[in-house]
Amino acid sequence: MNEESFYQFSTVTVLALLAFFYGGTYLLTLLIKKKKENTDAFMVSNHQIGFGLGAASMTATWIWAASFYGAATSGYTYGISGPLHYGLWGALMILFIYPFGRRFRKLAPNAHTLGELIHARHGSSSQLILASSNILGSIISLMVNFTASGALVSVLSPLSFQAGVVIAGVGVLSYTLWSGFRASVLTDFAQLMAMMAVAILIIPAVMFALGGPETLSDGMSLLTPEQANLFSMDAILNQGAPFFVAVLAYAIGNQTISQRLFAVREDHIKPTFITATIGYGAIVIGLGMIGLMALMTGMEPIDGDMNNLIPQMVSMYLSPVFIGLFFILVIGSLSSTADSDLSAMSAIVMADVYGKNIAKNKPDPTKMLFIGRLTMIVATLIGVVLASFSMDILIMLVFVGALWGAIVFPVIASCFWDRVTNKAFTSAVIAGLVMFCVARFELVPMIGVTAGLFELLAAVGGGVVLGLMAFGFCGRRIGLVFGTLCAIVLAYFCVGFLRDYTVLLASLMAYGVSTIFCIAVSLMSSSKFDFSQTDQKVINYDPTKPATQG
Repeated sequence: MNEESFYQFSTVTVLALLAFFYGGTYLLTLLIKKKKENTDAFMVSNHQIGFGLGAASMTATWIWAASFYGAATSGYTYGISGPLHYGLWGALMILFIYPFGRRFRKLAPNAHTLGELIHARHGSSSQLILASSNILGSIISLMVNFTASGALVSVLSPLSFQAGVVIAGVGVLSYTLWSGFRASVLTDFAQLMAMMAVAILIIPAVMFALGGPETLSDGMSLLTPEQANLFSMDAILNQGAPFFVAVLAYAIGNQTISQRLFAVREDHIKPTFITATIGYGAIVIGLGMIGLMALMTGMEPIDGDMNNLIPQMVSMYLSPVFIGLFFILVIGSLSSTADSDLSAMSAIVMADVYGKNIAKNKPDPTKMLFIGRLTMIVATLIGVVLASFSMDILIMLVFVGALWGAIVFPVIASCFWDRVTNKAFTSAVIAGLVMFCVARFELVPMIGVTAGLFELLAAVGGGVVLGLMAFGFCGRRIGLVFGTLCAIVLAYFCVGFLRDYTVLLASLMAYGVSTIFCIAVSLMSSSKFDFSQTDQKVINYDPTKPATQG
């Protein structure tokens, strides 16, 4: 990388900024540190997080380092509609969790993970599929965020990439280790307030440094017709639709989100998710506009690396004070997600692995806390090591996205339909993942009858996605009818067309195939599940009532 093209701080200045951020965050967590922690507080704050902390934590967790660079890249690549596709669909998926989240909480009000609910519904195998996918996803997320820290530190200072990775890992672990999820939520609130303040300052500062709205208006001539079109089909098919499908999978499959769902007070779920939806959309769309501004000024990213867009714009057009604020903005965003990943993995290992499968619902609370903290330390070490190699994470992200996509329908159906069996759940997830890989990596020629069959399966997946959204907000009957009609319409348009858009085709296939298998295998069984049993099988690990948080 041509680092000389960026403004660089001295080593002392960067270390001072990092010490200020992580030191301040650590001191903040001392306010809630208890001599004797309890497991339910460590995992979900005793299900008593209030509206303000809950909404801020959800927003900060959803905004990670990749959001900055992804939104800017989308604006630079697809023009006017790019930031909207990146920010709007991500925001909508936060809102999408709300109706299903109410069902999850109703079935298992004492749950700490979605896996516990699935364990009560199906048993260990389905639960461990969900737990394993979450652990893998969180490890990759940690690696992405630590990698972003390393890249940022190496670009803006004389320090090495590896130094930036290690500092972020140690910094995040230091304030999350003792109080777990409660520390993550409290620091999320402070980090979000900082991110909002900095974003409100930096975005207009870049615009006026470029010459204001008039200069940007003149830059419209540099846009292609597709980039200037708010309803660009190129942006919809290559960015909007694949991202829409992917974040739906993240919304249901990601423990960092469901952990907050189980932690927020039940009467505050609706306002929490609505507020987080608005907050995420506003911040991410705004950051994406920096990429659009770079496009409209004719700027070329250094070394052709799109991740250089935002640092390059900030470095070229703003003063050192603003560059320092930008540095804190990115460190805050990656840290808020990294601490959520640590809290999520510790809860999964504590509840899903130890509590349910090893201790059989009779865990030792002291040992449980030790396991949770040990999980955080091991996960941080793994994340730091993987990030230090500066690996290409695309393949792993593809697999995790596919696994979560294949999980969405079986998870939701298991919580509403009493016919879904453990065999149906596991076979649906495996079939969806296998077929996704076949399509995504084109293991068979995407031509003729084969391509047509794959496109029909993808059309079913599109109907599932849209039908689930309608079901969540409008009820089961409307969701079923709407999803079926959408699948029929999509089948007409997809055949002969979707094979040219491999990412979207494969992602939709994961939904379609898993849904078909889940329904077919479930109908082969006559057994019915009594949903009243779920609450009895999911317990609090600390029955004594602790102090309320939030």
